[in-house]
This record gives sequence, structure tokens and C-alpha cells, in this order.
Amino acid sequence: MQSITFAYRQLNALILGKPQQTRLALACLLAGGHLLIEDVPGVGKTTLAHSLAAVLGLDYRRVQFTSDLLPADVLGGSVFLPGEGRFEFRPGPVFSQLLLADEINRASPKVQSALLEAMEERQVSADGVTHALPAPFFVIATQNPDGQRGTFPLPESQLDRFLMRISLGYPPADAELKLLQGGDRRQVMHKLTAALSAADLLQLQQQAASLHVSPALAGYVLALLQATRQPELFLHGLSPRAGLALLAAARAWALLDGRDHVLPEDIKAVFVPVAAHRLTPRLPGSDSSALLLRILGNVALA
Repeated sequence: MQSITFAYRQLNALILGKPQQTRLALACLLAGGHLLIEDVPGVGKTTLAHSLAAVLGLDYRRVQFTSDLLPADVLGGSVFLPGEGRFEFRPGPVFSQLLLADEINRASPKVQSALLEAMEERQVSADGVTHALPAPFFVIATQNPDGQRGTFPLPESQLDRFLMRISLGYPPADAELKLLQGGDRRQVMHKLTAALSAADLLQLQQQAASLHVSPALAGYVLALLQATRQPELFLHGLSPRAGLALLAAARAWALLDGRDHVLPEDIKAVFVPVAAHRLTPRLPGSDSSALLLRILGNVALA
């Protein structure tokens, strides 16, 4: 656990004033999930993704999503070799351990769908041949807020592929002042050192997945799921798959505390990042995060 603690300290030294968000990002990857970061440009989304790859010792690729991007630009494709009279598959940037899909909602729905299918299946098929993606394999996607020009909002079924959605927001005044005095944080990224290897991360993921969840705590998760299924709150409530995602994230959160069991506080810490992007409020203008916080206040552990 010392290695993951060292990774967390390095992230907080680079991403100033955002310890909660950096811990959520680490928990998401420890749980084996993909991460969606939604925020306005310029608040450190790309820097966080690149920093995570650096401190976790992962092979990193970045793709800038644009309206003219094609699925093959991300997944790769077959190239004909005239001298050999055959096609050869050339892997795209998705064949990396950590892929940053920058501004994913600026690409067409066809490209979004191709990437999200690879995220779900952990493989790419071309010309009838299946190519396995690396292990571990994570996608961190950044997204501009809906309504900005040139964006294609991700549909609900594709949002569900992301274990968590987080927002960095503007830094606190003291952290922003330090940032202004210290310059662009990307210029000091070379000082980061890998605290883990890919093999270490896979081992930690297995350890997180084995953490104990008591029957009472499983019942608490069920009560939270059922509370989101009130028709006056959301168009559709959380699914059983969302419940499994909530438990996976809570286990990873508990592991970061060095525990071998999950507490109710772990569930509460990850509930909104895991659930908010999966829900659409019934009333226009309502905020799903605020409604979920209200549910947390009303549902008690039996």
C-alpha cells in the first residue's frame, strides 16, 4: 500500500487543491473501471489523466476527438501489403494501457460507439479476427459540458460504460494562487515517478475485488438502488449493474484506506460519482447529484 500512497501524494502535488477528485480517479482505476471527467476546458482534465499514467507506470496514448475522426483512427485497421498479397492489422492508439479520449463528445456518435464497444469487450475485431487489448486497460475520457458548440452528447447506454464521472471544477483560491506563481503544471510532470508497475496494479485490482462486504451492507446498497427508482425523482432508476459498480468502487475506496472490508462510509464516498451520470431527473433543470445526496440522507443502514 505504500506504493499507492506515494502515487496519491504525487498526484496531489501536481493537481493542486483536488485531493477528493484524485482519490476518486485512483479508486476508479483500482476497481478496473473507466473514468469520465466532465468540465470546462483548462481546469486540468488532461493533466490528471497523463499524471495517472505516469504514477501508475502505464503505457499512455492520447487521442484528440474531433468531428472528422474515424473509428479506424482510434481502433486501427487493416493495411494491404502488395509484396505479400495480404492484409495486416495495424493497431490504433486504443492498444495502450491507458488511453485518454480527449473531448470525447466532439466526435461523431459512430466513433464514440466504436470506442465504447472496445471498452466493454476489451478487444477489437477486424476482418473476422479478434485482437485483445492490453491488461490493464483503462479509458479516461474528458467531456465538455453539454450545450457547448460542436458536441455530441453521449447517450445513456454509453455513459453507463464509465464506472465514475467526476468534475474537477475551479481550484480553491490558495491553490490557484500557487498555480499562478508556479506556472503550467504540465511543465513539472516530468518529475513524476512510477510508483507501481502494470503487474502491481493488476494485483491491487484483485485485492480490491476480494474485500469483504457484509450482508447488511449489501442490503444498504439495495436500499439506495431502490430509492433511485422512485418515478417522481428519475426517469429510470439505477440498474443492478450500477449496484455492482457501486460495490466495486467502494471496495477500491476501502483498499485505499488499507482495510480488508467495506464500511458504509465507503459507499457514501463513491455513491454520487458512480450514480449521477446514470440517471436523468424527472423534472427538467433538476440536478441528479443533489437528488442523490438527498437519498443518502434519507436511507439508513438497516
